[in-house]
Amino acid sequence: MSSYLLLFAVAFGAATLLPFYSEILLVSQLREGLHPGWLWLAATTGNTLGAGVNWWMGAKLVQYADRRWFPARKADIQRAQNWFTRYGKWTLLMSWMPIGGDALTVVGGMMKVPAPAFFILVGIGKGVRYALVIIGLAAF
Repeated sequence: MSSYLLLFAVAFGAATLLPFYSEILLVSQLREGLHPGWLWLAATTGNTLGAGVNWWMGAKLVQYADRRWFPARKADIQRAQNWFTRYGKWTLLMSWMPIGGDALTVVGGMMKVPAPAFFILVGIGKGVRYALVIIGLAAF
């Protein structure tokens, strides 16, 4: 149980300001023989809820977007806003991307995407990413 909680926590942190790489822990735990389904659930849930922190920061702290501690760089925010202008909330399906994905979740908050839509779309994107890691490892 503690291994799944650890993955949840690392995945949560990886979606926020913390420089964590949850995929490394996921692969390690898969190789230890832990159940892939439970690992997928822990990683997806943790990472999606962690992205919710970014959404909240975007919604509530947008006036501080130019500050150094803000979770996304100005260039990433502008790029994400351009995607949002073009594709709307569906852009959140791309929140799994290593570069710019966190910015998308911040901009989702800035653009006032409702929480249910945010968590569903982000959860799908992140769930697919973790599923691909698990399937990819099983193939080798």
